Amino acid sequence: MPLQFPRSWSDADLETFRASVARFLDQEMAPRDAEARRDGHVGHAMWRRAGDAGLLCVDIPEAYGGGGGDFRHQAVVDEEMARRGLTGMSASVHAIVAHYLLNHGTEEQKQRWLPPMARGEIVGAIAMTEPGAGSDLQGVRTRAVRDGGHYVVDGSKTFITNGFLAGMVLVVCKTDPAQGAKGMSIVCVETGDCPGYQVGRRLEKIGMHAQDTSELFFNTVRVPAANLLGGREGQGFYQLMGDLPYERLIIGVAAQACMEGAYEATLAWVRERQAFGQPIANFQNTRFKLAEVAAQVTAGRAFIDRCIERLVAGELDTATASMAKLWGSETQCRVLDELLQLWGGMGYMQETLVARMWADARVQRIYGGTNEIMKEVIARAM
Repeated sequence: MPLQFPRSWSDADLETFRASVARFLDQEMAPRDAEARRDGHVGHAMWRRAGDAGLLCVDIPEAYGGGGGDFRHQAVVDEEMARRGLTGMSASVHAIVAHYLLNHGTEEQKQRWLPPMARGEIVGAIAMTEPGAGSDLQGVRTRAVRDGGHYVVDGSKTFITNGFLAGMVLVVCKTDPAQGAKGMSIVCVETGDCPGYQVGRRLEKIGMHAQDTSELFFNTVRVPAANLLGGREGQGFYQLMGDLPYERLIIGVAAQACMEGAYEATLAWVRERQAFGQPIANFQNTRFKLAEVAAQVTAGRAFIDRCIERLVAGELDTATASMAKLWGSETQCRVLDELLQLWGGMGYMQETLVARMWADARVQRIYGGTNEIMKEVIARAM
């Protein structure tokens, strides 16, 4: 039973766009995925090709160099990557950075950075997590001290997606530590020719081997005061909280599409794989497992589609977006584990799509706020 069916939020133009995204991924990115996993990053050239193909900043207004679409267009890009297990290029984090600029940046900041981000000339990253501060952002210790026309940034960040290739990093820091959350700001650091800025290790992870997750160090980095996001100190925590529905729904969208891609790959496998003189799809255990997965994935599609519709309408609240992240990532890990089992020994091999998806999926329950934090957010809204 294939699970490809029209999304409730899609239309003919979006499906034409989906076909162009799929064509680029199949022709450009998928053939280079093994190389990217070996190297630990996709390289700047791939980002520029994606920009040329119109896959970046698709929901940013054309006035700032973007595609002029809405969240549905970003969902298409994220879905098609997730269906293929392509996790090296985090176009989703790139999109999140673009939305921080769009929603909170000054006009000069938007004009300066969004067009090159849409072209793939600048890769965006956001640096929140530190060795001693993860989900508790108020524990951030990185400082940005005003010194005339500059801020001097000191501190370190870790687990930064797109960190190795990033041309611009949104650095979450304290501009007034005495004010707690009200003393938090976001400073935009351009990494090219930036004394004191250093990229540390490309971190060796359980999965997502093609994604350049890195440590970043800021040693007396001087940043023009004009690079303070929004131009006002103390707005960082508000800016971070304001974009949570967008960020967390992206995780739910990717989880859903990954499950669908894994299901279809597994369905094809069990129909071909022979055991005891017949396809393993004929065994009751196989059929029942696939039936359970199909039911969960079908239910998830209805929920995620409704969340997408609500976000486009400006109605998606943080608690519901947290549900999408929580339910999607938990179900994704559970479903992939069940599907991997149906592959037998091949399910443990890196050459198998479902094996790579299984390893890549585990972090979905951690980043974007751990699922324990999601439960707390949901509970508070009850």
